[in-house]
Amino acid sequence: MSDCCESSKVFSFFIPRTTMVGMGAAREIPSRLEQIGGKKPLIVTDQGIVAVGILKQITDILDKTGMQYAIFDKTVPNPTDKNVEEATAVYKSSGCDSLITLGGGSSHDCGKGVGFVVANGGKIHDYEGVDKSSNRFPPYVAVNTTAGTASEMTRFCIITDTSRKVKMAIVDWRCTPNVAIDDPLLMKGMPPRLTAATGMDALTHAVEAYVSTAATPMTDACAEKAIEFINRFLRRAVANGSDMEAREGMCFAQYLAGMAFNNASLGHVHAMAHQLGGFYDLPHGECNAILLPHVSAYNLIARRRRFSKIARLLGEHTEGLTSAQAAYKAIEAIRILSSDVGIPSGLVEMGKFYGKTVREEDIPIMTGNAQKDACGLTNPRTMSDAAVAAIYKAAL
Repeated sequence: MSDCCESSKVFSFFIPRTTMVGMGAAREIPSRLEQIGGKKPLIVTDQGIVAVGILKQITDILDKTGMQYAIFDKTVPNPTDKNVEEATAVYKSSGCDSLITLGGGSSHDCGKGVGFVVANGGKIHDYEGVDKSSNRFPPYVAVNTTAGTASEMTRFCIITDTSRKVKMAIVDWRCTPNVAIDDPLLMKGMPPRLTAATGMDALTHAVEAYVSTAATPMTDACAEKAIEFINRFLRRAVANGSDMEAREGMCFAQYLAGMAFNNASLGHVHAMAHQLGGFYDLPHGECNAILLPHVSAYNLIARRRRFSKIARLLGEHTEGLTSAQAAYKAIEAIRILSSDVGIPSGLVEMGKFYGKTVREEDIPIMTGNAQKDACGLTNPRTMSDAAVAAIYKAAL
C-alpha cells in the first residue's frame, strides 16, 4: 500500500469510458458521439482555436458525415459564469442534445458548465463543491488541443464567479466526459509559451496528486509515469513544436497526471493559483508553475520520501544523499525545469507580461479565498493563513 493510504478506506477511480490517444484520433469524433447517443452537438471552443484553423478541421470531419452541430466559440481563458450562461442559451436555442468541447481547460470547463445546467437546471453556481448534481450529463466528447490540464478526462470543472472574482471549484463524477480524445496533430501549432505553461500544469497535477493525503497505489503509478514523461518530453516539445514524438509523449504525460489528480485530488498549489486566476485573470498553468516549488518546499516535512522519489523521476542523482537532501533535490529540479522552458521567475514578472498588476495588498483576500478552495483539503501539510500569505509574498 502507498504510504499515503489508510487501509480502512474504500477508494474510487474515475476515468472516461473511452480514451483515444494518437495521431489522427480526432477522425473518430462523429462515430464515437453517435455511439453514446449524440446527434446534434454544441461545439464549445474559443477564438484561439478558430484562428489557428483547428475548429475548421473538426467541423470538416463532422460535415463529411452529415452531422449537424452548433458552435459557441466565445470561451475566454479562465471561463466565467457568463460564458456558461451564453453557451447554455446557444445549446437550447439550437436544439442540441450533446456536447463536444474543443480546446484546452477553458473550453472543457465551459462545456462542462453547460452540461450541468442543461441536465440539472439552475445556475452554474449551484454546483460549486463536490457532487452537487443529480442528473446524468448529455452525451459528451472532449477533444483536447493542449497537453496540460487533462480537463478532457476529469471530474473537475473550474468556473470564475465574476461577481466574487473567485474561481469556483466544481468536483462531480457526472461531468467526466464519456469520450476523451488526445490527438497530437491538433497540438502541433501550440506556441512555446503555452506548451511550457500547460506542461508545467501537468507536472503540478502529478506532484500534488503524488503527495496528496488521498493518494493510492493506482494514482501513484499514474503520477510517477507522468513525472517521468514530463521530464523526458516537455523541454523537447517547447524547443520544437513539430517534434511529434515529444507531442505524443506529452499527451500521455498530461493524461496520466489527470488520472492521478482526478482520483487523488490536488493541494494548495491549485487552491492558491485559482485565486490568482479569479482575481487577476492570469493563466492557470503559469500560476501553478510559479507556486509549485514554494508550496512543495513547505510540504517537504510531510512527504520527504515522496519528494525524494520525485527528484529521481526528474532525473536527479540522489545516491549517497540523506532523505532530506534528496527531497530538496526535487525542489531544485522543479525550478530548473521551469526555468528551462521559460516560465517567469515570479508573479510580478508574469503579471507585467499580461498587463496585470499583482499587488501585495490583495494577498489577505486571496489567502482567505484559497483557504476555502476544495483543492486544499488534500494538501499533505496543514496550512495556516499566515503560511499561505507568506507563500504568496515569496512568489511575488
